[in-house]
Amino acid sequence: MERIDSLVGYLCRMNVKDDIQSRWWGLEEKLMARFGKKPDMEAILFLIGIQEVGDFQTKFTKEQKQDLMHVAVCSLLSPSGYYELEMVDEEGWPHYRQLKTLPVFNFIEQENFMKDHILLYFESLDQNE
Repeated sequence: MERIDSLVGYLCRMNVKDDIQSRWWGLEEKLMARFGKKPDMEAILFLIGIQEVGDFQTKFTKEQKQDLMHVAVCSLLSPSGYYELEMVDEEGWPHYRQLKTLPVFNFIEQENFMKDHILLYFESLDQNE
């Protein structure tokens, strides 16, 4: 019986990973159609950061790009209770406060964690349109 429970748990985890991956490929397709090339995780975080800040200038410094990706991560993880918006400064940049420690993951788990939150972000945008 223990062996069956272990197998069921494994298959459930595989289904979740497969679901995230198939939804991720769908998002990549949409973004590729919109921007003409396949974005990596950093590019997607950068786009989310621009969306959250609302600053659509054409040139950003390296530091601004890093800040935009940080804003994206904080925004993505806010619905899960990891961050909350503390304030928006006079230049329109949001500032977040960390509420709880992020889980420790290996690389694949971390990537899937972020993919899942990115997918939820874009799904919520689709619902609001």
